[in-house]
Amino acid sequence: MKARPLRLFAAIGLSVACTVSAASTAGQATAAEANTPIYLDPSYSARERAVDLVSRMTLQEKASQMISSQSPAIPRLGVKAHGWWNEAAHGVAREQYNDGDNPKVLTNTTSYPVSLSMGSTWNPDLMYRVASRTSSEAREVVRNNTLDLSFYSPTINLSRDPRWGRNDETFSEDPTLTAKMGSQFVNGMEGKDKNGNLLPSAEGYLKTSTTIKHFAANNSEYNRRTGSSNMDERTLREYYTAPFREVIRNSDPGSIMAAYNRVNGVPASADLHLLDTLARKTFGFDGFFTSDCDSVYEIQHGHQWQPPNKEEPVDHIERNAYANAAGIDLNCNQGFHDEHHYGNTLPTAVEKGIKTHNGVYTENFMDASLVRMFTVRIKLGEFDDPADVPWVRKARERVPRGSWENSNANNAVTQTPKRLELAREAAAESIVLLRNEPVDGSGSKLLPLKVPESGPFRVAVIGNHAKKMYLGGYSSNQGSAGLANSTTGYEGIKTAIKAINPDAVVDYLPGTAPGTEHQLNTETVAKSANYDTAIVYAGTGEETASESNDRENLTLPKPQTTLINEVAGKNPNTVVYMETVGTVDVRSFSSDVSALLWSSYNGQRKGEALADVLLGQANPSGHLPFTWYRSESQLPSIGDYSIRPTDSQPGRTYMYFDGDVSYPFGYGLSYTDFEYGDLRIDRSSVTPNGTVHVSAKVTNTGERAGSDVIQLYGAAPKSEKAQRPDKRLVAFEKISLKPGETERVEFDVRARELALFDQQQGHFEVTNGDYTLQLARSSSTSGVAQRASFQVHGELKLRPVTASTTPRAKGDAARGITVRKIFPRNTVVQPRITVSMNDGTLHGHVAEGSGKPFPPGMNVRYRSNRPNVVSVDHQGTIRTSDEGVATVTATVKYRGSTTSTSFVIKVR
Repeated sequence: MKARPLRLFAAIGLSVACTVSAASTAGQATAAEANTPIYLDPSYSARERAVDLVSRMTLQEKASQMISSQSPAIPRLGVKAHGWWNEAAHGVAREQYNDGDNPKVLTNTTSYPVSLSMGSTWNPDLMYRVASRTSSEAREVVRNNTLDLSFYSPTINLSRDPRWGRNDETFSEDPTLTAKMGSQFVNGMEGKDKNGNLLPSAEGYLKTSTTIKHFAANNSEYNRRTGSSNMDERTLREYYTAPFREVIRNSDPGSIMAAYNRVNGVPASADLHLLDTLARKTFGFDGFFTSDCDSVYEIQHGHQWQPPNKEEPVDHIERNAYANAAGIDLNCNQGFHDEHHYGNTLPTAVEKGIKTHNGVYTENFMDASLVRMFTVRIKLGEFDDPADVPWVRKARERVPRGSWENSNANNAVTQTPKRLELAREAAAESIVLLRNEPVDGSGSKLLPLKVPESGPFRVAVIGNHAKKMYLGGYSSNQGSAGLANSTTGYEGIKTAIKAINPDAVVDYLPGTAPGTEHQLNTETVAKSANYDTAIVYAGTGEETASESNDRENLTLPKPQTTLINEVAGKNPNTVVYMETVGTVDVRSFSSDVSALLWSSYNGQRKGEALADVLLGQANPSGHLPFTWYRSESQLPSIGDYSIRPTDSQPGRTYMYFDGDVSYPFGYGLSYTDFEYGDLRIDRSSVTPNGTVHVSAKVTNTGERAGSDVIQLYGAAPKSEKAQRPDKRLVAFEKISLKPGETERVEFDVRARELALFDQQQGHFEVTNGDYTLQLARSSSTSGVAQRASFQVHGELKLRPVTASTTPRAKGDAARGITVRKIFPRNTVVQPRITVSMNDGTLHGHVAEGSGKPFPPGMNVRYRSNRPNVVSVDHQGTIRTSDEGVATVTATVKYRGSTTSTSFVIKVR
C-alpha cells in the first residue's frame, strides 16, 4: 500500500528491534490522536490492520463475513457487503454484486482464448500480458472499482485424461508447463512483476486477488462431488500438487480453492494433510482457502463423511466446524447447497465446543480465517481512500466512475482496440499446426494459402462451427456491441481473403442437413469439389464436454468425422481446423487431409487469428500441451487417478505412457524450419544441491520468420525399486528468429528439480547416477535433437525453504485450542514454528500433538516490530504487554541458508 510517514516507524522496527520502542509508540500515538482505528491506518501492515478489524467484530459478525455470496455489510465498522465469488478464467466474466445466488455473468467484457489454448502457446510472457489486461478491465467494471476483486481463477489442475469435461480450463498435462503459465496468470492479475513481486507502480496494493484451483486431484466430473481420488503419496506429491507448490512459491497467490472430491477417502475441504501439512506448512501458502461451491455442504451430503474420531457421519454444524478447523477460511455457499453455512452454524459450533480433527472448535479458528481474508481485502485498497490506490485511479481515468453497467448499454467500452488485438495475437499463437503436406508434384505445401491478388479464387468454409462463437466455460456474455467486436471463423477467413483479392469467392457451407443436428449435409460434400480450397472447421462445444459433463469417448460430434473424410475425398486441397475441448480421434482422416490445425476455444477474435495463420500473416508456433492419444481405449478409467503403469493399466501422460499416439506432447509444426545443435553442459558431475548450466544453438534455416519452443527434458537413472518417468520437462523457452538467424538458448537445471518422492522414506530424493538431458522438439524419441549426460553423486544437503507458524498462548493446549490471533495481556506466546526443507520434510511443529526436532545447528530468532506491545527476551520468549498490534518475525538459519516468516498478534 502507499507509503505514508507513519509507515517509516514500522519499517525501522523490523530492522532495529532494540531501538524502536519510542518510534513505534509515537506511531501509535499519532493514530490515537487522530482517533483513527488501526484497521483504517495505512501506516500499519495489512495483516496488522486485519487483526485489529477482526478483533472488533462480534461472534455473529465474524461468522457472517465467512460466506461468499455475499458477506454482508457491517455499517458500524465501515465494512461493505462483499462478493467473493468472481470469475476471470479467460477475461473478467462474473461478479458477485448480487446476494444469495451465483454471481452475475458480465456483458461485453473482453474474451481471450481459454487456458488450454494459452497452454499451447508455451509462452508465459504472453499469459502475463493477457492476465494484466484482464485485471485492468476487472478494475474498470467491478463495483466502485474497489469491491468483488477476488477471482476464482486460474484452474491449475492437470489435464491427465482428455475425457475430463473441463480440460479447456487447464493449461497442460505437465506440472512444469502448468506452473509456468499459472504463475504468470497470477502475477499479471495481481499487479506483480514476472518474479512475483508487486510492481513499483502498485504502491503496495494488489490489483486483484487470484484463486488457484481445485486443490487437489479434481479431474473427473461424473463423480467430482461424491468420489475419491485415490493414489499414493508419491503421485500426490510429484504430480497432482506439484503445480500448486510451484505457483505458491513463485507467485504467492491470494487464495486457493479446495476441491469437491475426496483424496484417499478424506473430503478435500476437511483434509488437514492437504490444506495444512502440504499447502501451508510444506509449500508456504499464507493466503486464504475458499471451498468450492459448495464443497463444505458435500462433506455431509455427497460424501457422508465419518471422521476417524466420530462414531457417525458429520451433521450440518459439524461439517462446517471440521472444514474451518482444517483450514477452509471462506465458505462458498452457493452452487449445491442447503440453508446451512458458516454464517449460521459456526457460532453454534463455538458454543458446543465441537471436538474436531484439529482440536476443539473455538472462535480462534474464525479469527485466523478472517485475518487471512481481510488481509487480502485491505491489500486491494478497499479500506483506503480510492485516490491513494493507483489501480482505482487508473481505472477511473479510463472509464469514468459509475458509468459502466452490466448490460449491452455499456457499448463494450472496455473492449478496447489494444485488448482486442491482444486477444487476436494470443489466439493466433495458440494454434498448433499438426500436418502440412504438398498437394501436387511441385512440392509446395498447402499452407500458408496462396491467394492471388486478382482473378478467380474460390474457398469453401465448411461446418457449423465456422459460424459459431462458443467461447468456453466461464465466459462473459456478448451483446450486440460485443458481437460487433467478435469474428467467427467464417467471417475472419472471408474478410482476410477478400482483402487480398476482392474477386475471390468465399462461401459458407453447413455441415449438417437442414433441420438436423447430426445428419451429414451431402449437398455440401458434393459442392466442396468445386473450390480451390476447402476449409473444414470442426469443433466441440458445451454439449460435448463441460463442468459436470465428461466425454465418454474422443470422437468428434456427428457428423463431423464423416464430413471431413468425404470432403477430403472430393477435394485434395482440404484444410481441417479443429477448435475443441482437447484431444479428438483423428485416425480416420489425419493422413488424408493436406493440412490439419488445432486449438482449444480461442476467444472472440478467433476468426481473425485463424485467418492470420492460414494466410501466413502469423507463422504457427503453438505446441501441444498434452499427449494426443489415438483413442479412449488406450486409457484407464477416468476415475483411476494413478499415473504410473501397473500390470493391468497403462500409464498416463508422456512421462509414463508408452503406447502409440497420434501426436506427442510438445509437438507443433511451423512454416519455417529450425535446426538445433551445439548442445553444451558446463560440468559432467554435480551434487544433489548443484546446478548444471545448459546451452544450445537454434537456427532458423527456413525462409520465413518464426517462433519455436525449445524443450529440455531430463531422464533419471532407471531403477528396479521404483518406476521412474521416461522423461520429464525440466525447462523450455520460446524464441523468435528471422530467416538465417541463430540464437543460443540457455537453461539452468538444478539437480534437486530431478528429485523423486521416496514413498518409504517420506521425502524427495535425488538418486545418484547418470542423468540424461534431451534437447527436443517434442517429448517423442524422434523429437530429440541432441543429448547430454551428467552424473549426480553424494547426498542432498538439507536447506530451509519456507517457514510458517501456528501461534497460541501458553495453556491453550490444555483447553484444546489450536491457533490464536488475539491474545490477552501478559501472556506467553508459543509460536510453534514449522520449517519446510528442500527434500519436502517438515521440522518443528508438524501437527497437533506431533512434531520433529530441528536438525542440529538450525537457529531460529524472533523479533517484534513493537516491543511495547509484544516483547521478545534474550531467551526468545515472546510475551504480550500493552494493548495494540505487533508483528513477530521468525528468522531461520541453517547451513548458510536463511528463510523467514512472520505472524501478527492483537493484544487486548
